[in-house]
Amino acid sequence: MKVLAGNSNRPLASAISAYLNLQLTAASIRRFSDMEVFVEIEENVRGEDVFLVQSTSFPANDNLMELLVCLDALRRGSARRVTAVIPYFGYARQDRKTGPRTPISAKLVANLITTAGADRVLTLDLHAGQIQGFFDIPTDNLFGRPVLVQDIRERYSGDDLVIISPDVGGVVRARAIASRLDAELAIIDKRRPQAGVSEVMNIIGEVEGRRCILVDDIVDSAGTLCNAAVALMEKGAASVSAYVTHGVLSGGAVARVAASPMEELVITDSIQATEAVREARNIRQLSIAPLLGEAVKRINEEESVSSLFD
Repeated sequence: MKVLAGNSNRPLASAISAYLNLQLTAASIRRFSDMEVFVEIEENVRGEDVFLVQSTSFPANDNLMELLVCLDALRRGSARRVTAVIPYFGYARQDRKTGPRTPISAKLVANLITTAGADRVLTLDLHAGQIQGFFDIPTDNLFGRPVLVQDIRERYSGDDLVIISPDVGGVVRARAIASRLDAELAIIDKRRPQAGVSEVMNIIGEVEGRRCILVDDIVDSAGTLCNAAVALMEKGAASVSAYVTHGVLSGGAVARVAASPMEELVITDSIQATEAVREARNIRQLSIAPLLGEAVKRINEEESVSSLFD
């Protein structure tokens, strides 16, 4: 087995390889002067079971192209099997037609990854579960729930918790976490007048005097979470924190979180933290390397990974 790291999140790839007691496979991944991607695998991969770790986070198009070129290099190097380990699957929010003459980009990206040479895909908390069906190769979608739930238990044991879904679409995710914590569930009823903008309309559930924890899969502009935190505090919540798997945190999101009434935003390292995220007073990262490392180990040994799905 070999683990190869792209440039999108080398610290996570190093942590996964350390979990497996392996060294990262030597490779040269660089750019020509016009930013064209060039990849050279500097070790023999013939007949190997290779796991390529590459999130398609910002810059999404560069990292996606790097993933595709790496896959092609491994296929042409006669690797026995290539698994694309994509902790954060970019373009996942474009999983359906939202209007006339619009693309389903998540399906396009799935086709590109398959055509480039991936034999299977391992990812984490897809924005929409049906994206698994966009691939014509085996696809394992792990959940970050065990990591998040363990941290909530350690930090908020004995508190009067209520788990909050920031929108109706996240109710299943929030209910699953609430059931594992024996906590109650509340829902934010919001509307989105345009992309990247959200408005809180109603709060469904009892939050007064209680410690509220928002849970979601992606935080991008952080507008939804910050608006929800304000609304919850106005309804008398004792405190508000948020647990989110993928910390995209684009634009002024970090400053927005810092200025919000949220005590803490907890994200995973599926996306490499920027300097602003690392220095933020109320943003903290959890590692998903053990979860992904264990999945890689089980795939290599042809063992079941279903127990890691939850």
